[in-house]
Amino acid sequence: MSPPPGRPKEGSLPLGGKARSAKGAPVTFTLRGGRVHDPANGLDGVLRDVHVRAGRIVDATGAGDGGPGPDIDVRGMVVMAGGIDMHTHIGGGKVNLARTLLPELQRDRALAADARAQAAVDMMAQVNGTGTALDLSATGAAHCAACAPGTLATGYRYAQMGYTSAFEPAMMASNARHAHLEMGDTPILDHGAYVMLGNDDLLLHMLATGADFERIRDYVGWTICAAKAMGVKVVNPGGISAFKFNQRTLDVDDEHVHYRVTPRQVLRTLTRALTELGIPHPLHVHASNLGVPGNAGSTLATIDAVEGLRAHVTHIQFHSYGNEGPRKFSSAALQIADAVNANPNISIDVGQIIFGQTVTASGDTMSQVRTADLASPRKWIGADIECDAGCGIVPFRYREQSYVNALQWVIGLELFLLVQDPWRIALTTDHPNGGPFTSYPHLIRLLMDKSFRDEQLARLHPEVAERSNLREIRRELTLQEIAILSRAGPARLLGLADRGHLGVGAAADIAVYREDPDREAMFSVPEYVFKDGVLVARKGRIIAEPVGGVHFVEPHYDRKIESFIADHAGRHLTVAAADSVIGRDELCGCCRGGRLMLTALMGRAGASGGGADN
Repeated sequence: MSPPPGRPKEGSLPLGGKARSAKGAPVTFTLRGGRVHDPANGLDGVLRDVHVRAGRIVDATGAGDGGPGPDIDVRGMVVMAGGIDMHTHIGGGKVNLARTLLPELQRDRALAADARAQAAVDMMAQVNGTGTALDLSATGAAHCAACAPGTLATGYRYAQMGYTSAFEPAMMASNARHAHLEMGDTPILDHGAYVMLGNDDLLLHMLATGADFERIRDYVGWTICAAKAMGVKVVNPGGISAFKFNQRTLDVDDEHVHYRVTPRQVLRTLTRALTELGIPHPLHVHASNLGVPGNAGSTLATIDAVEGLRAHVTHIQFHSYGNEGPRKFSSAALQIADAVNANPNISIDVGQIIFGQTVTASGDTMSQVRTADLASPRKWIGADIECDAGCGIVPFRYREQSYVNALQWVIGLELFLLVQDPWRIALTTDHPNGGPFTSYPHLIRLLMDKSFRDEQLARLHPEVAERSNLREIRRELTLQEIAILSRAGPARLLGLADRGHLGVGAAADIAVYREDPDREAMFSVPEYVFKDGVLVARKGRIIAEPVGGVHFVEPHYDRKIESFIADHAGRHLTVAAADSVIGRDELCGCCRGGRLMLTALMGRAGASGGGADN
């Protein structure tokens, strides 16, 4: 019997490996009749065919150049670009420390000698006989699948939800190789990372001694190039270093007890350096006083400190707390949202908390020591590498009946719903700190469905609804806005010209969801997920495991700075500066032969990438 008109024969879809058919010709296919949500190209639920050839989106004429290809009937479905998670802790030493700390929250993998085979078993164990993903929270498997999954499970679970790119937000320069190796071992996903600066002794010493800004800028450029990073993140500016000098608090205008430098100076210097270097992604800022009641004042001061230059304030939910009311802990989401709305140079991601078990992994040792007594289970890790920054691992369970946890949940949702420009806010849980990335479908439903949101609010600590504005906020996000928060917006903030959209020339990273009024069910299991034109997931089943590529930038800098850096490393560090540099060939090896995707620079730096100036 022939298939219905417009529906391909079984097995006629592109299934795996590179974007080529069995005969070696570039794969060509068309998604027919879907409702396309492509905000970057102004398509808001438009019925349109999407044509793919050789891993790229093409117009109808270009599709014909590849010869006959299957038509895939996606009528009644929503078509979006592949998801992009711009802030998720998936690579580097702290992630492995979290896994090591919590063996009891991992499924029993000891029976499988082959890690890759076991990961495949794990993945398939999350899929029932009909190909529909199981509810991990109901099966008790959420702990292992969500808290600190291994590289293989991470790639599979992201792909099963329709995500095709993920970015590690806290790569230490001294540990960059390991971070790239770990991300390279994560299947399917394209990836990249932000290198940490602002607590390293060299930068603080240069600021303290009044070094010329141009030398500091060149040091920043060298660090980005050496680590093959996508940008720079600063964690608790100066605070991690101050902690090592027994300083337990450091607000935006407080002085570092040793260097006599303020976080404001660090923020202003780094934002200016990235602007002049032409780095597309703004300074990624983990602000001062994370988790401290009343820290909204620090967040507002952080926004002021960048003096109109672009900055991205990350996991801002943890930085939006007031100290009002009898418990001296309240929501300051309205004040923070007003500040974001009034400052177009500021973008944010939220770091929404999700109730249940997780593990917090952060470079902010000052903050992690404060919360160590709340660890659940009762154990934690503190660490440091080369005085670059710090590391704290604290397992934690968010509880619905905890006033503090419930209010944190409310604050995150208030921020999502009060910030007016969806292009400047990204969908994140700060995985795993606020909750697992696997909870994104649940979060999307909370944002799109007020009645569901109200039902969840009614289950929380009774004082929370009385002391927040969430119940009065009627806004429900649209599919178009979800496409911005999880795709088009992150791509724009990262400078990814060919990702996050479905225009001609874009990478064929595509997620196709069957329309369902239950948005959690809809976004949990896409009908189809394509990575560079290759079908990688079908109704929750992983079908192919292509190697992802790595995004990075190479700004221009004056090579004269290298001798200064080498001298510092020789006197104070265990690794020579020259040995810290990751070349392109080595980077390719780190990501298992995946594509090297050099991101174009902005402004004076030009569009062709950079590197050292002789």
